Amino acid sequence: MALTLAESAKYTTNDLQRGVVETFVLQSPVLDSLPLLTVSGNAYAYNEELTLPGVEFRAVNSAYTESTGTINPRTETLVILGGDADVDTFLVQTRGNLSDLRAEQTTLKVKAAVTKYQDAFINGDTAVDANSFDGLKKRLTGPQLVVAATNGIGPVAGGHDFFDALDALIAAVPGGAEALYMNAAVRARVMSSGRRLGGTSFIERSFFGERPATVPTYNGIPMLDIGTKGDGTNIIPQTETQGTATGTATSIYAVRYTQNEGSPGVAGLTNGGVQVKDLGEIDAKPVYRTRIEFFTGLAVFGRGAARLTGVLAS
Repeated sequence: MALTLAESAKYTTNDLQRGVVETFVLQSPVLDSLPLLTVSGNAYAYNEELTLPGVEFRAVNSAYTESTGTINPRTETLVILGGDADVDTFLVQTRGNLSDLRAEQTTLKVKAAVTKYQDAFINGDTAVDANSFDGLKKRLTGPQLVVAATNGIGPVAGGHDFFDALDALIAAVPGGAEALYMNAAVRARVMSSGRRLGGTSFIERSFFGERPATVPTYNGIPMLDIGTKGDGTNIIPQTETQGTATGTATSIYAVRYTQNEGSPGVAGLTNGGVQVKDLGEIDAKPVYRTRIEFFTGLAVFGRGAARLTGVLAS
């Protein structure tokens, strides 16, 4: 069974946990839509299809030529993302309401966790951080890499040529993309060029009954700014190199979501979802502690995502 965090929150009866999960969703353009496959244990094993077996037409009384397809067994392991939110007993005594102070720190901790997850979703590399998971940048190779232009191209200066490359990116995902992830500067340029050339529009999405948020789309596909890292730099940076565009290019990622390994797409993995524990006042030091943990991972089935490189913010 696969549920998004938004759906899982509806089944949560614990108010603290529900509030934390909803904050995850409200803060994240990834976790608000990414299906989470439930994993038993600490890993998810599946078979990746490599080649299909042969079939043929045969004559009467003749035999088929036997052939078999090939598969590649793969395993995605779960990782642990989380942290402790502490409120000193002194602050509780001198600054008032304990619940308000703890809620404030818990919200900040969730925002940090969301930022960390979204960074790993794109840039995760187990060779750099063995405790993380590999993100789309590392996973997408071969036909899932689309080059915008030899020396890069931007939405405004490139015009139709840029949108041709964007169409090629979307076409690289069987069944069509359901989200386009990019940085804020490129999204603004795509919107600007789209107003002139056509193809962009706006949709509304609402979360838990709150006021709808307007989201720009390209041919019906949401264009999402995936945000910044904890240090304020773009998760999808404008520092890539494409030909003569040295350190000024970026990428756009097209993603299709899936709820099972039999359909091309991207899915998150979890055992237990987002877990929240109120540890109360602990013995180690005079603080009230809330612990947030997310046992999670990522899987890309088939050609469920693609990356457009060489995108200029011009």
